[in-house]
Amino acid sequence: MDKKLVKYAELIIRQGVNLQPGEPVAISAPIFAADLVHAVTEEAYKTGAPNVTVFWHDAETGRLGYKYRTEESLADIPQWQVDSRNHIVDTKSVYVNIISEQPDLLKDIPPQKIATAVRATNKAMYRFRESTGSNNTRWCIVAYPNAEWAKKMFPELGDKAALEKMWKYLQKTMRLDKADSLGAWRKHAAKLAKRSRFLNRAKIVSLHYTNGLGTDFTVEMPKGYIFTGAVEKGGGGVDFTANMPTEEVFSSPHRLTANGTLVASKPLVRSGGIIENFSITFKDGRVTGYKAEKGYETLKGIIETDEGSHYLGEIALVGYDSPIQNLNTLFYNTLFDENASCHFAIGRGFPSCLKGSEKMSKEKQLEAGLNDSIEHVDFMVGTPDLSIVATTEKGEEIQIFKDGNWTI
Repeated sequence: MDKKLVKYAELIIRQGVNLQPGEPVAISAPIFAADLVHAVTEEAYKTGAPNVTVFWHDAETGRLGYKYRTEESLADIPQWQVDSRNHIVDTKSVYVNIISEQPDLLKDIPPQKIATAVRATNKAMYRFRESTGSNNTRWCIVAYPNAEWAKKMFPELGDKAALEKMWKYLQKTMRLDKADSLGAWRKHAAKLAKRSRFLNRAKIVSLHYTNGLGTDFTVEMPKGYIFTGAVEKGGGGVDFTANMPTEEVFSSPHRLTANGTLVASKPLVRSGGIIENFSITFKDGRVTGYKAEKGYETLKGIIETDEGSHYLGEIALVGYDSPIQNLNTLFYNTLFDENASCHFAIGRGFPSCLKGSEKMSKEKQLEAGLNDSIEHVDFMVGTPDLSIVATTEKGEEIQIFKDGNWTI
């Protein structure tokens, strides 16, 4: 087996989901990522998993479904699919999601069809999404390069050279180019944890964002907010890393306090559609306007999903001088691009980012400021000149970011 896949699989199992002996594993992956799935499966069994279940999918089959099925048909999610994901929750399995972007695959599909299918799927899978969103189910999302994706990133190269370069970039972002990848991740996690502790101790009331693109935006934090990054607590108190790679320190803002305009600094890829040069305006937390030079209907489909998709659920801080940003490459995938830039997310907030939320009902969480939605879509706002100023409970102002980077 390819050594780079073996090393990758070890990182996914040991750092990502942090598999404990006796825990089942569920893997979702595209059919052409079989070699990585095999490596992850073997590492899982070697670590003590009693069972590994794989959910295969194929993007081209999905594209044909979008092309020929009706919207009504796309909204009908089979119960067996729902039950399969609920089984992950019921059996206390850990979940590995292997993604492989095909950025232009759905460019000719009406955005409304895609929005209908995504909305129906998210709603049907609500229990599973709640379990992963609250970290009761430990999970990890990782990427697998493919030729089409690589060619989108490096159009000047031939297919083989583009794919080789993408693998090289993935290894760098995942710290797989280090002799001791696990050690490098633990050192990185400690750095993000230190920043999180600073933000949590600062007792921040609000943050003000400004930059030359036109972002002028203020948002408040709920009482009892928790910033975290790289390592989170999962079910049973076991540490895990949900997003790999990751460079962010994140939390959930108060859902009713966003005011001003956020201008996106990078394109957003959503289910095969690309949204470019867009901005979103808020008043008292709610989206009051949005525009996009490209992909407006796709952006509309995100925001108009439900009431909660008109509010923010995540605030994430990433220094512009980050390993992914320094590659000077657009990945056309949120997993990577969000970790090259400060970002926010439309939709569902994180219960794990609010103290005491596990004892609250959904209604009490909303009252405390935590947003809820079947959506959760990240968009990037970081720039080389981004300024973020925090105001604390004592009325002190702290320059958190200057010229796009951390000051703390």
